[in-house]
Order: sequence, then structure tokens, then C-alpha cells
Amino acid sequence: MRRITWLIGLLLVAGVLTAAGCGDDDSSGSSGSSGGTGTESSGTGGGGGETLTVTADPGGAISWDKDKLNAKAGKVTLKIVNDSDVPHAIEVEGNGVEEETDTVTKSDAEVTVDLKPGTYEYYCPVSNHRETMKGTLTVQ
Repeated sequence: MRRITWLIGLLLVAGVLTAAGCGDDDSSGSSGSSGGTGTESSGTGGGGGETLTVTADPGGAISWDKDKLNAKAGKVTLKIVNDSDVPHAIEVEGNGVEEETDTVTKSDAEVTVDLKPGTYEYYCPVSNHRETMKGTLTVQ
């Protein structure tokens, strides 16, 4: 009986920790993050195939290194690099697309999406991070 109680308690704790990593990704923020306009691309030409890397502040601040990205239409991989202890993810949204990476700490994660020309928003969906960790992705 003690073993069952212990197991149920462990499962409840795991569920709470999993839910804590999820955030409300539909809240609106008011300020953009500091950063440049550069993109980092690799892969094949023609029809996308680019990898765009966004790096979270390694010191733990709730900010990206870029707030503007550009890509060619087609398959685009968004990669988040997070060297801090603060959990982050990256989500891309717009034009019928809404995809995100796993939430990571001291790691990186990727999500690949098929994007049509247009403007998309990318942001960190963890907690209230979207307020300062957001940017615009322009696809041509």
C-alpha cells in the first residue's frame, strides 16, 4: 500500500512539473526584444531549406539575440539555443501555422515548418516570456 501511495505521489509531482513548463502562448506583449536583423541559414537552396537560429540570453535574462528574421518560402527550421538555466522554447505563428519546439534548459531544440510568403511571429511560449521574447519572421 505504501508503494502505491508513493507511486501516485511521484506521478502527481511529475504532472505538476510538466504543466509548469507550459505557458499561455496567446497572451499579447507590448515591447520587442533587443537584437539584430540577421539570419543564419544553412541547407539547400531553392524552396527554403533554411535553418534560422535564435539564441536566448545565456545569463538568464528573458530576451532573444534577434527580433527580426528573414527566410525563403518553403521548409524552414527554427532552432533555439538556450545555454541558461531558465527554460525556453520557440514558437512560430501566423498564416495558419502554429508550431513550437520542446522547452529546453542548457540545450537546444528545433522545429521545421513549411512556410508560405508572408509575415509570422516567433516567440517564447513559456510563462510570460512572450512579452520580451518575440520577433518577426518575414518569408519571401
